[in-house]
Amino acid sequence: MKGFDAESAALSFLESQGLMLLDRNYRCRTGEIDLVMKEDEALVFVEVRLRSRDDFGGASSSITERKKGRILSAARHYLSRFEFMPDCRFDAVLLDGKGIIEWIKGAFCEDGRTRRFR
Repeated sequence: MKGFDAESAALSFLESQGLMLLDRNYRCRTGEIDLVMKEDEALVFVEVRLRSRDDFGGASSSITERKKGRILSAARHYLSRFEFMPDCRFDAVLLDGKGIIEWIKGAFCEDGRTRRFR
């Protein structure tokens, strides 16, 4: 499985959970967001990570502080088009080489702090 395939699998999974796709691979000068979804009235910024092996900590450990900062910066850019700030959440969808999907809602906060990552 490659990156685009992982994003497609994550997208299908999230849509099956009731989320709606708004944007895919949103890019700006300071970062990228894999998936921008909507759940009820909240915007959900989703980072998709694929790791076929756990030698270096698996998919969750690949979301570094620098990566979170770039996601947050891209989210701020995305939100700059809104007149009113919607509720937002940062999720992660982790895939392993066996096709197992783990969805972490609220994986990290706007201030960059990690909720669940080690």
